Amino acid sequence: MERADLERARAKFEGEVRSRFGGAAIDKVELLQYGDNPEIEPGELFARVVIGVPDGVDETDQEARGQALEGFHETHRAAIRELQRELKTRSGGGLMLEFTLAGQSADPEAKRGPVIRLRMGSGRGPFGGGDPSLTPVMARLGAEDLETLDTLIAVGIAGSRAEAVRWALARIRERPAYEQIRARSREIEDLKSQF
Repeated sequence: MERADLERARAKFEGEVRSRFGGAAIDKVELLQYGDNPEIEPGELFARVVIGVPDGVDETDQEARGQALEGFHETHRAAIRELQRELKTRSGGGLMLEFTLAGQSADPEAKRGPVIRLRMGSGRGPFGGGDPSLTPVMARLGAEDLETLDTLIAVGIAGSRAEAVRWALARIRERPAYEQIRARSREIEDLKSQF
């Protein structure tokens, strides 16, 4: 999405949020796309609503922050559900809607929380549905690894980073050396069981 289009969409999203949560202290509304955050895959959007920390809540107390966010969620449950429905109908690809409190570290290595994330979208990638037979795995990848996965997506080999990783693992399993490694691994497990 071009920056101008993204900015128009962000302004529209902000208007929706501010109209639906009129009395709430909304500090910031963000609409991010691929390239803005490593969690976002090609074709997906990340909508974040940053809520002001209520008076009397210590910004360093994670438990109190969690309770404040849960209180916001309970108070505005119907509005959140309506916003989620509206975004589902408008978004063509994957979308994640996140609510968090102000004061959250922007450092991706820092502990995140508290957050409420609502996933919706196309059924592919981390924001959509998925195959229940698959096990979700969290991995931290460097820029070069992300670029490799995104290249596989760009050329049509995979539709998401998760699919690209599965594709790469399937290529490893096809190599004769992999079966030799598996056989050796079974031998080692047999030896361990004898102790």
